[in-house]
Amino acid sequence: MGSESDFPDTSPAAGGTAPHVVGVDACPGGWVAVALRGGRFAGADMDAALAALLTRVPAGAVVAVDIPLGLLEAGRRRADELALGRVAPHRSRVFPVPPRPVWEEPDYGAANERCRRLTGLGLPRQSWGLVTKVREANACREGGERRLYEVHPEVSFAAMNGGHPVALSKKSWSGQAQRRGLLGEQGIALPDELGPAGRVPPDDVLDAAAAAWSAHRIALGTAVSLPDPPETTRDGLPVAIWY
Repeated sequence: MGSESDFPDTSPAAGGTAPHVVGVDACPGGWVAVALRGGRFAGADMDAALAALLTRVPAGAVVAVDIPLGLLEAGRRRADELALGRVAPHRSRVFPVPPRPVWEEPDYGAANERCRRLTGLGLPRQSWGLVTKVREANACREGGERRLYEVHPEVSFAAMNGGHPVALSKKSWSGQAQRRGLLGEQGIALPDELGPAGRVPPDDVLDAAAAAWSAHRIALGTAVSLPDPPETTRDGLPVAIWY
């Protein structure tokens, strides 16, 4: 990954007037991003570190990230409960985000035990597999990076699809084709060549593009917040999924 971003400069000094937004998804080896300008594809990028990726995003751009942002001290997040309703009956596509103390445990065994004590339910291993990315993204936002908004691509795709979740898995050929088609209907035409970002799994690129679609709606003030108004963390940061 070079030091130069694939994202265009849309600052006022560069003559940029259309909203510039970025959607980001966790992927093997780091993070992949898709940028939109005026709702149209404007570039792709990737990096091993989210903080490094964000340094190449134009100042003031909305950045939508497919990772839980905002960890409560106890109980379940209302955002996850509402997102489940948007993707039903495919409930496995949304995992309930456990409280902050669970993510602070040193290993899965301790985290699972803490989760049972705090919520009455165990912690799926698949959820714990995101611990590094969850910590990384929340450290960025809690450290002062206020451009970040949490999104869920499957909720976004359902909204593009008239409120109906995409039935086929995003890992399947037909499921990916349908999601790419939905993006195209929204004016987001993903090119076949994406540079370094083109080496990540296709479902991660599609998720980043869906995140960018939601980021564009956030920038325009037309996005929906789950819940509305958002819950807040102990530091007053919003806890919500946007689409």
